Amino acid sequence: MTATALRPAHRAAESRSLPARLFLGAEGDPRWSRPALWAVLATASVLYTWALSGNANAYYAAAVVSGTQSWKAFFFGALDAGSFITVDKPPLALWVMGFSARIFGYSTWSMLIPQALAGVAAVGLVHSAVRRAFPPAGARAGHVAALVAAVVMTLTPITVAINRDNNPDTVLVLLLVLAAWFCLESLRTGRLRSLLFAALFVGLAFNAKMLQAYLVVPAFGVAYLTCARVSWLKRVGHLLAAGAVLLVSSVWWMVIVDLWPAESRPYIGGSTDNSVWDLVIGYNGLGRIFGQGGPGGGGGGGAGFGGESGAGRLFNDIMAGQISWLLPFCVAALAFAVVMRVRRMPSEDAPSGAAWLVWGGWLVVHYVVFSFSSGTFHPYYTTAMAPAVAALSGMGVIVMWRAYRRSRAWAWVLPLAVAVTGGWSFTVLRRTPDWAPWLAWVVLGATLVAVVVLVLARMRAQVTVTVAGIALAATVIAGLAGPAAYAVTPLQSQVNGTNPTAGPATGGFGRAGGMPGGGQFPGRPPGQDGTTQRPTGAFMRGGPGGGVSDTVAKYLVANQGKATWLVAVSSAQQASSLILSTGKPVIAMGGFTGSDPAMTVERLKELVSSGQLRYVMAGGDQGGPGGRGNAEVTSWVQENCTAVDGQDGLYDCTT
Repeated sequence: MTATALRPAHRAAESRSLPARLFLGAEGDPRWSRPALWAVLATASVLYTWALSGNANAYYAAAVVSGTQSWKAFFFGALDAGSFITVDKPPLALWVMGFSARIFGYSTWSMLIPQALAGVAAVGLVHSAVRRAFPPAGARAGHVAALVAAVVMTLTPITVAINRDNNPDTVLVLLLVLAAWFCLESLRTGRLRSLLFAALFVGLAFNAKMLQAYLVVPAFGVAYLTCARVSWLKRVGHLLAAGAVLLVSSVWWMVIVDLWPAESRPYIGGSTDNSVWDLVIGYNGLGRIFGQGGPGGGGGGGAGFGGESGAGRLFNDIMAGQISWLLPFCVAALAFAVVMRVRRMPSEDAPSGAAWLVWGGWLVVHYVVFSFSSGTFHPYYTTAMAPAVAALSGMGVIVMWRAYRRSRAWAWVLPLAVAVTGGWSFTVLRRTPDWAPWLAWVVLGATLVAVVVLVLARMRAQVTVTVAGIALAATVIAGLAGPAAYAVTPLQSQVNGTNPTAGPATGGFGRAGGMPGGGQFPGRPPGQDGTTQRPTGAFMRGGPGGGVSDTVAKYLVANQGKATWLVAVSSAQQASSLILSTGKPVIAMGGFTGSDPAMTVERLKELVSSGQLRYVMAGGDQGGPGGRGNAEVTSWVQENCTAVDGQDGLYDCTT
């Protein structure tokens, strides 16, 4: 090609300004690609920010408020500004929301907008990662696959719900998608630096939700060992270097906290021995997998939120509408990708093998862990599967469509995948026949149209633009109508902050469990809160799920005096509501579950004698929750403190 032939394109590139490239894409990109991406990101922004209200999960909201009042509470992730006890997660996600609240003042929007922006950013990164997975020969196909992936990511119901909440999972997902992007870049370009960045972001994700962040590591490791453009010896060396970065970026906060003198920092909520290490391997680690009595202890009660463990958990009545819509399609896509590799089918314009390994391994590991873990399991944990589902859906559409167009032997793969996906969507929608009853039949009709058109067109060996358009429209309705309908439900009312879900009520907890308006599960019986199977009977009045009346709260504020803490209560649920309503530090003696051994008689005596604490909420007929020292604390309060007249359950320990 001559220089003269190249000149028009060169001039066009020069004439396109930076804003034009930003909104219209790079020279050579399909005209529709960048505007379509912006449309998807705008849709995600609306879904994640529409009519935000309330404090979301009051547990984390209270910690955000406390972090705006004390840098010490901010660093440690303490529930209260006095830094008596931390929340039961590392604080990175709280730092993101806390910085926003410090800049703009605490409000629903200052706390939740960073979460929504993180969700939108994750959509954009999935789009970029999928697009870059295609070779130059398949660049146009890469744009199509990337758009499909972005749409699927945006419309995943549980992702919409959690991105409107303040749980750490939104930040976790963003960091893991960043890690996957850099991992794929290292495999595409051969640069070690990109692999190290991938390890860094996984380590940061660890500081958002601990060991759950590591579920992507096997996929990244296998992909690098298999597909890296260096010798085997260098692959091992590079992975060792990445492991060192992962270790340092994971444990730096944990090491600082555990080396900090325990008497001058808050108790580590969720731990049994006041150490982050115990929290990592116990309550937030092996306890989540094995449940009560398993290695690490802690956890348990997962069936209360996500259903019984087993291969079918993600397809049960509670979970199916949150994440499972496109799982059958992803399985078909992965299986076909394996067949392509085994049979050495032409793949000059197909996604890279590394992309299949990264996203496929991500999905498989998460499916196995989430399905078979016996500890605490909330539906919103599965938002971590959404990037893999989205990427595999986008890449799967392309490879199956190409096989449909080019090979009579494999033309049946796409119609079969559409049939199974549409049939599963119909099944999920029919589980709630009174909710949008027409939608299930629309999905079924679209599925039949798509399959019939695809089969007949291939039998005639002629797939015209019109036929392809009809099949595409019907396929989109079959695959996305169900999740899209579920995805808009969180916009209609405040999501349940503790257990955010999408879709109609189906029995259980949260939106998908009969509480569409949110709340903190008042009056739930012990063992049914999905947080733990350790004894949860309240040793302080109201128990883990109880509250403090407005009358008592007003009395405490009026009589706090110079005390650091407004009052000591049994659990974080009680403390959170008081912190949010009064803006004052409140001690949660038993942490989130009410059973952390954070308070002892000696510690209580010290706080009272130093004037840092005056009031304790206690109920003499409640018994003890089983945490070490709690029964002794109850007895000491009843024997040494004075019940306040007219303030039910309140004791003054300074008289």
